Order: sequence, then C-alpha cells, then structure tokens
Amino acid sequence: MKKLIILAVFLFASRTLMAADSQLDSLKTKLQNTTIDSLKGNVYQQIAAEYLKYDTIKHRGVKLYYQNEALNYTMLALHNYSYYTDTLGMRTCFDYLAKVYRSQRKYSQAKWFMLQSNKISRDRKDTYNIITSLVELSAIKMDNADYKLAMRDLNEALALSTKSELVELEALVQKNYAFLYNRMDEPEKGDIAAKRAEELYEKIKKDSGLNSMALQPTPSLVKTKKAVASKKKGVVVIKKVNKLNLTKRLASL
Repeated sequence: MKKLIILAVFLFASRTLMAADSQLDSLKTKLQNTTIDSLKGNVYQQIAAEYLKYDTIKHRGVKLYYQNEALNYTMLALHNYSYYTDTLGMRTCFDYLAKVYRSQRKYSQAKWFMLQSNKISRDRKDTYNIITSLVELSAIKMDNADYKLAMRDLNEALALSTKSELVELEALVQKNYAFLYNRMDEPEKGDIAAKRAEELYEKIKKDSGLNSMALQPTPSLVKTKKAVASKKKGVVVIKKVNKLNLTKRLASL
C-alpha cells in the first residue's frame, strides 16, 4: 500500500513537472520571438514566475534548479525594467527575489530586496502594497529570530490597515501577530491575535454575502411579465401582463 502511495505521488509530481516544462518551453519560444527589447522584461518575468512554483517539488536537486532559474530570469527582468524605469515591474522582481532568498534561508538578501519593494510602494503612496511588504518583512525577520524588528513592522502594518479600513489586510496582520507571539513563547497573546484574525475573516465573509444579496432583485419587486408583440396598422404594441394586474381585473368583475 505504501509503495502504491509513493508511486502515485511520483506520477503526480512527474505530470506537474511535464506541464510546467511545456509552459516554460512555450514562454522561452515567445522570448526568442520577441524582437522589441522593452517587451522582453515581461516575458522574463513570466518565465521566472513558472520557476517560482518550486514549492510543489519534493526532489531537492530539482527544487534547487528551479530556484536558481527563478533568480536568473528575475534578474534579467529586473535589469530590463530598470533600464526602462518600470517601477511596478521592478517591484515584482524584488518580491520574487525576496521569496527565493527566504526559501534558501538567505535572510539578509531577502530582507534587502523586500525593503526595495517597500520603498517603491512608499514612493507611489501605495498603501496596500506597503502593508503587504511590511508583513513579508516581518515574516523574514521572524525566520531570522529578529522578533523585535518583526513586531515593529507588524505594528506599522496594523496602523495602516486600520486607518485605511483594509479589513482583509488587518486580518492578515493579526494572523502574523499570532505566528510572532507563538514564536516568542507567548501563546496567550498568540491565541488572542488568532481569534481576532478569525473574527475579521468572518466579517469579510459576512460582508461579502450581504453585498451578494444586495445585487439580487427584491422578491416583492419581481413581477412575472409576459410581453406580447402585435402589429396594428404598422405600429408595434407591447402588452405586459403581471399577476398583480390580473388580480385587480378579477376583483372588478
């Protein structure tokens, strides 16, 4: 039974890699056919994004190969975006680089690139991405046991998310507070943060449901209408019949 499970996992992984390789071949062909230099950055980025899917790979050597290729193509994209002063493209590349270096436990490099991403978001006054980069910075610092610095990032992220009424991000911040407090061996505070995150996610779910209901027509306003088109002397007459009108007619009889 165990052998069958291992075989099934191996076959699934093989199929996943084959699909990824097919996509990569297609993108690399696209890169060869891209003659306009300013468009190459985006193709490099797409190739890097495919290599960034290394989390599903179990084989250590293959995983390392994917990480290195992700770094390689991200750097190519970054140089291209930098040349054309594409700050959004540069920010995406910084996020990619931080992700790989964090996976490789190279926390100094990961932190540096995430700081560059954060700086671009601050320059653009992009509150949403300022918060997400602060959360990621805190996670990197947590991995490196820099708990006080991680707390500082989360405190700023919480202040920004509550001020901007970004409930989804506030929930994300609270979730990371829970991780941080648990690592600091303060489980009671961790439980409080986790509970607060859960409450916020429930609020988001509830608000989403209410918004969905608001888009639906009110049942009392829904009328069963039947349009009958008839032509009289070249003029189209539309007759609308509904249950309410029919009731009135019967009452008058």
